[in-house]
Amino acid sequence: MPREDYEAVIGLEVHAELSTKTKIFCSCKTEFGGEPNTHCCPVCMAMPGALPVLNEKVVEYAVKAGLATNCEISRDSKNDRKNYFYPDLPKSYQISQFDKPLCEHGFVEIEVNDEKKKIGVTRIHIEEDAGKLNHDDYGRGSLVDLNRAGVPLIEIVSEPDMRSVEEADKYLKKLKSILQYIEVSDCKMQEGSLRADVNVSVRKIGQKEYGTRTEMKNMNSFKSITRAIEYEIERQIDVIENGGVIEQETLRWDEVSGRTFSMRDKEDAHDYRYFPEPDLVAIRLSDEYIKNIKENLPELPESRKERYLAEYKLTQKEANTLTSSKYLSDFFEDAIKICNNPKAVCNWLLSDVARILNEKELEPEDIPFKPNDIAELIELIEKGTISSKIAKDVLEKMFENPEAPSEIIKKNGWVQISDEGAIKEVVLKILEANPQSIEDYKNGKDKALGYLVGQAMKETKGKANPQMLNTMFKEYMK
Repeated sequence: MPREDYEAVIGLEVHAELSTKTKIFCSCKTEFGGEPNTHCCPVCMAMPGALPVLNEKVVEYAVKAGLATNCEISRDSKNDRKNYFYPDLPKSYQISQFDKPLCEHGFVEIEVNDEKKKIGVTRIHIEEDAGKLNHDDYGRGSLVDLNRAGVPLIEIVSEPDMRSVEEADKYLKKLKSILQYIEVSDCKMQEGSLRADVNVSVRKIGQKEYGTRTEMKNMNSFKSITRAIEYEIERQIDVIENGGVIEQETLRWDEVSGRTFSMRDKEDAHDYRYFPEPDLVAIRLSDEYIKNIKENLPELPESRKERYLAEYKLTQKEANTLTSSKYLSDFFEDAIKICNNPKAVCNWLLSDVARILNEKELEPEDIPFKPNDIAELIELIEKGTISSKIAKDVLEKMFENPEAPSEIIKKNGWVQISDEGAIKEVVLKILEANPQSIEDYKNGKDKALGYLVGQAMKETKGKANPQMLNTMFKEYMK
């Protein structure tokens, strides 16, 4: 059967570390890094007699996430013990939530091929993170670091509503954007602040029943997630087409070989022997508490995008790209407060700045200069101090050594030549050297003018005022 006769069914379980100052059940720091086992105490190390106390900020952040993803917020919730053994889980159980999560029945709207689609959010619940095993390079064993044990997480479980790699990628990026906008998580995937368990199955188009799913755990890069889903879809179709059966199992994605490998049988809920956490009281939320959080939610990416379309007349693509990153969007807003030219700021951010970020494999958060610097650069172009060509060179220097554009221009002698006498001298020199271009222009070949201006810019190392060159070339060729 051709591959086109199959469709994928994809669901994501996203774990986001919350940006609280302290852990979920104790007062230890949550900041990333630090020497091993320096951010832990008897509670997160599971010492006998140490009791947990729920961090109220964790509940607030989870409710924020629930409201931002259109969830119903539970007025009556509780914590549960999820029992499993792993060396970096000190208690041999994880405090999580089972049958009464804080948030349920929401959705996140994505846009694929200019069509909007709602991806259901089954639930959002709070839980504690485990520690981390540091494996010896020579195979002599592993050491446990409990700095991360007890760091607060929210787990956002989607419905199996995604049917393609692109939909899964769009959903995860939209979710990351929402969490950053409401400021509950920094979502730094390289630090493990945002990671996903990916569930994939395939079925024949038209079939109502889901196929057997496999799960890939703790994936923390968009590139790896998309590659892994693509591979797993192809692998499952191959197994079925060759008469095999898909096993329900947990897989490991290997980035180097580009393949998945079996780790263990996939657990079901009964395997964890959930029961209510006896050391914590139930969570009761009032309507007033939820209403107060809802009324103070920051502007979300979707509403900011609509504002950009209406106020700044940006295109759909421009607005989508800018608002996909809170940092980039905030950078844009801060810059236009200074130079008051939204279109120019947008063009620079989405063209030259984006190009350099891609070349250097950086994120918007890694832009080394401030919004006022890009605003100053645009103002210098508008004043005629520098040409657009020189401005590109200035931007490159701003990435190498962040300084004010005016300082970079001064140091490199890049001030634009706008003196009429100096421009005239260059124009006459170029015309004398290019009689054929003069003839071509007189015969209606407009490209000849562009060529002459280009030669003049080359002669002046990009410092001549291009508008003055255009005007003067036209005058002298009459």
